[in-house]
Amino acid sequence: MAGLKGLKKRRRVQLILFAFVLLTASTALIGYAMRDGINFFRSPSQVLSDPPATGEVFRIGGLVEEGSLVRGQGKTVSFNVTDTNKVVPVKFTGVLPDLFAEGAGMVGTGQMEGNTFIASEILAKHDEDYMPKEVVDALKEQGVYVAPQE
Repeated sequence: MAGLKGLKKRRRVQLILFAFVLLTASTALIGYAMRDGINFFRSPSQVLSDPPATGEVFRIGGLVEEGSLVRGQGKTVSFNVTDTNKVVPVKFTGVLPDLFAEGAGMVGTGQMEGNTFIASEILAKHDEDYMPKEVVDALKEQGVYVAPQE
């Protein structure tokens, strides 16, 4: 009888260890699969103070600087994004969202080439008061965030 209890206890411990190893392996595989899909957000001040690595894809957000929007050949557009402290020039080739405008909040995904952010995707506000959470947080960090009027 005593031998049977020891066997059950050993099987239980083996099962727990197997489950732990399986959980660790699945977590590692998920992390490995997501390593290229995670885009870190940066404000223009963060981009200029701590430049990203060459070829690193990240998200930049802020306000589209007034008077900086220039439409080039075809679908190429350039503008400046600011957090009211620093300014980063942005180039984008594609169709901008309908609500994209100067003075509005935006978030772009892409990478730096020299001093210019080359965007592969641009997201814009979806109503008069919306600003992406990352942009609001960055503006609050700079001490210049003004809450929308209700």
